[in-house]
Amino acid sequence: MPSSNKSINYNNLFIYLLAFTSGCSIMCIELLAGRILAPFFGSSVHIWGSIITVFMLSLSFGYLLGGKLSTHSASLNRYGIIFIIAGISLLPIVTSSTWLMESIFVAIEDSRYGSLLASTALFFIPTVILGMLSPYSVRLLVKNSNESGQVAGKLYFVSTLGSALGTIITSFYLVLWFDINTIVISVSLLLSLLGITTIAFAKANASFDKMNAQRDISHA
Repeated sequence: MPSSNKSINYNNLFIYLLAFTSGCSIMCIELLAGRILAPFFGSSVHIWGSIITVFMLSLSFGYLLGGKLSTHSASLNRYGIIFIIAGISLLPIVTSSTWLMESIFVAIEDSRYGSLLASTALFFIPTVILGMLSPYSVRLLVKNSNESGQVAGKLYFVSTLGSALGTIITSFYLVLWFDINTIVISVSLLLSLLGITTIAFAKANASFDKMNAQRDISHA
């Protein structure tokens, strides 16, 4: 197999792995949202309704923004930066959630609207950024229009598997073993580390392609 084809295959596998991890992270944070809001607003069905509504809306905006961003010189380097920003955007959940929910709880008596506002304040921006990753992944994977549907199907299959794993691991194990802040910080560090790795991977690919180009010129 030519070295260029091997490079493309490695790139694709790496992107699928990143999509899997992003799906896992989204569901982990969504499940933790219920635990974070519970001390102030309870855990009834309308609390979960608020959380799910915010996550669905923010993901939809993320898909829209990610798709638009991917049309402007999509690259692994920019893809890695999105991961880093997503990781950083989770940190206010740890640093600001308590005083923010206290303020909302005092200002808004109805727990339905209080939980909706708190969910928006804490989770909207991080989830928008995480939602940007899926369409950006598709753009990096698609090499011609004929394979776009197949690539999108594979990617959403992998991402949804990640979401399922994130749901099981978080609900069955992580919430029993660790406190909420530890889990959120861990997800933040994981996303940031993946972003740094992606940028390094992109630079390694660029160096590899440059070496191949120089070798081809010397052999010509």
